[in-house]
Amino acid sequence: MKKSTAWITLILILALTIGIGFIDIKGTDSQGTASAKDISLGLDLAGGVSITYQVVGEETPDSTDMADTIYKLQQRVEGYSTEAIVYQEGTNRINIEIPGVSDANQILQELGRPGTLYFISETDDAGNRNYSYTGSEWVLNKTIDELLADGSIRLQGTDVADARAVSTQDNLKNTSYAVSLTMTEEGKSKFADATTRAYAKGETLAIYYDGSFVSVPSVNGALTTGEAQITGDFTYDEVEKISSTIRIGGLALELEELHSKVVGAQLGQDAISTSLKAGIFGFVAVAVFMIAVYFLPGVCAVIALVAYVALIVLLLNGFDMTLTLAGIAGIILSIGMAVDANVVIFARIREEIAAGYSVDSAIKTGFNKALSAILDGNITTLIAAIVLWILGPGSVKGFAQTLVLGIVLSMFTALVVTRLLIRAFYALGFTNVKFYGKAKDRKPVNFLSRRGLFFGISLAVIAAGFIFMGVNKFGLHRDELNYSLEFKGGTATTVDFDREWNLDELTADVAPEIEKVTGSNVQIQTISGTNEVIFKTNSLDVETRDDLENMFTEKFSIPSSKITTETISSTISGEMKRDTIIAVVVAIVLMLIYIRIRFKDMRFGISSIIALAHDVLVVIAFYAAARVSVGNTFVACLLTIVGYSINATIVIFDRIRENRNIATREELTEIVNKSVTQTLSRSIFTSLTTFAMVAFLFGFGVSSIRDFALPLMVGIGCGCYSSICIAGALWYTFKTKFPGKKKA
Repeated sequence: MKKSTAWITLILILALTIGIGFIDIKGTDSQGTASAKDISLGLDLAGGVSITYQVVGEETPDSTDMADTIYKLQQRVEGYSTEAIVYQEGTNRINIEIPGVSDANQILQELGRPGTLYFISETDDAGNRNYSYTGSEWVLNKTIDELLADGSIRLQGTDVADARAVSTQDNLKNTSYAVSLTMTEEGKSKFADATTRAYAKGETLAIYYDGSFVSVPSVNGALTTGEAQITGDFTYDEVEKISSTIRIGGLALELEELHSKVVGAQLGQDAISTSLKAGIFGFVAVAVFMIAVYFLPGVCAVIALVAYVALIVLLLNGFDMTLTLAGIAGIILSIGMAVDANVVIFARIREEIAAGYSVDSAIKTGFNKALSAILDGNITTLIAAIVLWILGPGSVKGFAQTLVLGIVLSMFTALVVTRLLIRAFYALGFTNVKFYGKAKDRKPVNFLSRRGLFFGISLAVIAAGFIFMGVNKFGLHRDELNYSLEFKGGTATTVDFDREWNLDELTADVAPEIEKVTGSNVQIQTISGTNEVIFKTNSLDVETRDDLENMFTEKFSIPSSKITTETISSTISGEMKRDTIIAVVVAIVLMLIYIRIRFKDMRFGISSIIALAHDVLVVIAFYAAARVSVGNTFVACLLTIVGYSINATIVIFDRIRENRNIATREELTEIVNKSVTQTLSRSIFTSLTTFAMVAFLFGFGVSSIRDFALPLMVGIGCGCYSSICIAGALWYTFKTKFPGKKKA
């Protein structure tokens, strides 16, 4: 690179970083559009709209129908935000909470009133018309009960699997819009019969919902595939509205709106400010560490990391992602991976310098040799993140989205920005070895000789975790883990105070009193425009509810008439747990396939998955022993550890693959020990920097954030241990016990 080109490169990178950073802080206009303040935040960080529906005409609806309705509503409201949640309240109510919005009326108008949808034939079997056109609108000639009795209702909303707005183009490139319908397996045959009859008679097949006609389309043929399109002179908004109405009408139960309200953040403004403060301190600590250890390349890495942070804030806005505590976990992991990529590169450069190569040659070779480890580690994690994004439930999707974005940006900044910066500084005269450092010649540590001890320690810790869970389940507590209301459900106590309280006051003054009475962690939601506050705790029996009511009366002078309690279901439903498990299993299978293809040895993949499972089980053991609350961040915490673990393990396996020449047992031992020793500083340094980020989050965070950060710190430490002490030893054990076919 010429000196003039180097100056242009350096100035351009700095200018773009500063420019993007300015947008992040100030936005693109006076309203702060596209700034960090404009990022959509989840219910835990910013609050949103809460809507309560009640089942029409049933005090105690069927539990299966209730679960089906909740699951389908969950899928629909994720169109507003992947972090939206749906849960049961009492016996016949359903709550929907949608973050990042404040207009309940608009949501209600767009979501519609969940009710029963009917597909009605134009005439009954006797030839009598079921509906007529008055000149201005369609009207029913019979009641719904009469139509049900004579068989004129051919399908109902539960027979519809999906309805989507689609666009099509004719030969002249004219765009038209239609509603695409897909029926369930049961609905497929009903729809075939209904359309066959209507087509033979030259009739329409009306779609009727909530007292009015959604659409009265003509039938142009017998539709036997279970798929159809409603076409006409529609605008996109019209087909979107029809599609939304059909989807909402496919619920198992008919619902009516009971009330809606705007609720405050569950963690409060204090959680955002302390998390931001923790992020700044953590970033400064990482920056100082990188510069102190890696000199000039460390400076380049810090500039690249600043560019990374600026870009991720900009793109969170650009892709309109909703940021929650789980999303912050995804960003922390991707920052750790960005640091890791730089550490791997710089270690390689120092090794090349120590081998006697010039600085220029060391830079080129260092990046080339580091490329495979960085790509394999990041792509493996990226595969898992994409699968979780596609197959996972809403709360997991939010984590996966930020992780995908973070991984792509971390690879870009490490492999492109850092490389350009180092080449630019070299061209500007920073050619002396003292600016880059030289790797010390380390004697390989005999890790494999202690593998029995390492395996024993790991098995003992995991076994202790199961013992703690057994003691918790059958002795001290009724649950193996300290499940919060997100997993178990609980009690919502609504209190109408005589004055307005802010969340910080409630957290400091009221929450401790509730915890004394209930022995449970408390989630707090304020209701905008009122003095009402919702306190969510684990399930309370009648006696504890009375004690809680008495506490409010005695300490806060609240009359019992202004205190109401309701039982609420878990926000993490059985279907969501199932979807998460399926997504994780698919992700693990695809990671195994990728590792098998890249490393040409299934033992690498199996060892990676065992090391991954080891880290997860150790963290779960910590949850059991320390009784840390298992809430909605539990899944995000474990997934973060999975991503961190697989990335750390791949780096070591990449070095083993490189060093392996002859697969004799004696030399295989030396190869593994040498590879782990060569990557030892990388494993420790990456763990330290990521640990520092989370440690500051723990130190500055509110209680909910600490419950999230503490297990994450344990997981990072465990990931470092497993990558150094377990992963290579596992592969060596499999390689020697199951050597496979020898090559000729």
